[in-house]
Amino acid sequence: MKELRVALFTGNYNHIKDGVSLTLNRLVKFLEEQDIPVLVFGPTIEEPELEHNGRLVTLPSMRMPVSGRGEYRVTTGMSVQAEKELEAFSPTLIHIATPDLGGLRALKWAQKNNVQVVGSYHTHFTSYFKYYGLTPIEFIAWRYLSWFYNSCTHVYVPSRSMIEELIPEGFDTDMRIWARGVNTNLFSPEKRDESWRNSLGFSEDDIVVTFVSRLVWEKELDTFRYSVQQMAATNKHVKALVVGDGPAKEELQKLMPEATFTGFLEGEDLAKAYASSDIFLFPSHTETFGNVTLEAMSSGLPCLVADATGSKSLVEHGINGCLAESENKGDFAKKLSLIVSDKELRDKMRKASRNKALSYEWDEINSRLVDNYKEALSEPAPRNYF
Repeated sequence: MKELRVALFTGNYNHIKDGVSLTLNRLVKFLEEQDIPVLVFGPTIEEPELEHNGRLVTLPSMRMPVSGRGEYRVTTGMSVQAEKELEAFSPTLIHIATPDLGGLRALKWAQKNNVQVVGSYHTHFTSYFKYYGLTPIEFIAWRYLSWFYNSCTHVYVPSRSMIEELIPEGFDTDMRIWARGVNTNLFSPEKRDESWRNSLGFSEDDIVVTFVSRLVWEKELDTFRYSVQQMAATNKHVKALVVGDGPAKEELQKLMPEATFTGFLEGEDLAKAYASSDIFLFPSHTETFGNVTLEAMSSGLPCLVADATGSKSLVEHGINGCLAESENKGDFAKKLSLIVSDKELRDKMRKASRNKALSYEWDEINSRLVDNYKEALSEPAPRNYF
């Protein structure tokens, strides 16, 4: 079998810290620990948010031309220097994580040079369209995405529910699950800290309902606001905790002056925030998996999430949390009331969440991905469609 040498193309690696960049950085670290050569191609900025793993070759890029998403970047191709770096590295497998112009150039290069190519589906792009007035082009977007990913030998998808959603949109390639993992030692119920709760004004009797994510409206922030405020109107012990930062923060603070906002947290601070909460409420329906939900589960929290792709692969209704109808504020408020009003149920859900999270260990998950890489190497490289 050929030596496994991986060239990873992504639109997001170090310039912003989110679920995609963290997942890919963990993968690169794992590959290097296994002595598998890997070279990353992606955009960057002068002061990246993340100290990245591996060597990054910069691709030309531009700010995403969508209001409220300017911190994200879109690659605009591959420079001559980047292509020279790619040729010198001589990959045996190209992994494309973002189907932008850089990813398209990588696909073209792989087909021209008879190099195996696989893809991964991290962002449910079309689910964001309605928030930015792009619904009229959704059909065209699906045509491009299905064509792009069908050109890959394997496509790695975070959950079975995501695969089930992609098949009707024309995806007919070999789709395999590359789940997300969690550090169960870091995110643990043992990190609960009553003194930390008290420092934020929460009492022992308070039921802290927490949201953790980037603060953008497409995460259904208003559903979180409505649900918690409805409960708080009848139960003074229900309190809101918002962890994260983003363009919607200032407006959300005006709408929820009673809530506690911590800003962006990471590492031990983030683990403490999860474990010191009582319920995790995450109404977003645009996730392909839901890293924050898994972190909350690992921290021993009942999780109230949207009955949508990604989230419903993690949360079993009535077992470790509840599923509510996407964008239905009333249903979220109803399900939150159910969890808040039953302490015994909350305790059962806490244990179930933690037990389920223990099966999502990063090394095991990335090891299975490497097995898929090696299997892909034994298959014919994609034909040249250009």
